[in-house]
Amino acid sequence: MSESPVPHEPPIYRRIADSLRSRILSGELRDGDRLPGENTLMADYAVARATARQALSVLINEGLAVPKRGSGVYVRLFKPIRRHGSRRLARTQWGQGRSIWDADTRGRPFTVDEVEVVREQATDAIAGVLDSREVWVRRRRYSVDARPVQLSTSYFPADQVEGSAVTAVETGPGGVYARLSDLGLPPAHFTEEVRARMPGPRECTLLGLPGGTPVIVIDRTAYTAGGRPIELNEMVLDASAYVLQYDFDA
Repeated sequence: MSESPVPHEPPIYRRIADSLRSRILSGELRDGDRLPGENTLMADYAVARATARQALSVLINEGLAVPKRGSGVYVRLFKPIRRHGSRRLARTQWGQGRSIWDADTRGRPFTVDEVEVVREQATDAIAGVLDSREVWVRRRRYSVDARPVQLSTSYFPADQVEGSAVTAVETGPGGVYARLSDLGLPPAHFTEEVRARMPGPRECTLLGLPGGTPVIVIDRTAYTAGGRPIELNEMVLDASAYVLQYDFDA
């Protein structure tokens, strides 16, 4: 196959990527399979190394493949997590001792690691939301099917949660919302803001993101029935791993 462009046809690297993508989506190439390397693509398609590399980069950027240093590029198929905005936060979920992640994963195995719980001085932005200069902070990473998918950092007014299980690594059944309820501060209303951006170096490392993969950033504030903001949660999601679902009436 010549690298010379044909009028009205996509460039050759796109056509190579399309062919590989079709093999992945048809099941010919399965999750974990090694894709043809640059040398193989160069020989099969009579293209330069830069063209072969560009074709593989397309699939990496789409989240269909992941490079492994010194080994090659491998298929990375992952069933997207359907994150239902209201269902996962319902009182019937955490109020009955279930993790809100159970609503997302629906039986798929998930783990929490990189857990850090510390008391800190709040930034101006966080203090402005929580009306508190001292906050307890919970940082953690979530993985589904052994793949890191989300980083989460929660902030709580220190004077409201001091000495409670909210400040412990293990919060018990129902998580922090159940523990806030134990304190007489059950969340009654949530507000979420969603935006997209490119990840920083630390986020790329912790989430194992290939180059060019964007992240979804969700900032959620939880309020008590009296309107007191009781938690600010900043979440960073691997955009290729999620479908966000929001239901509402007209």
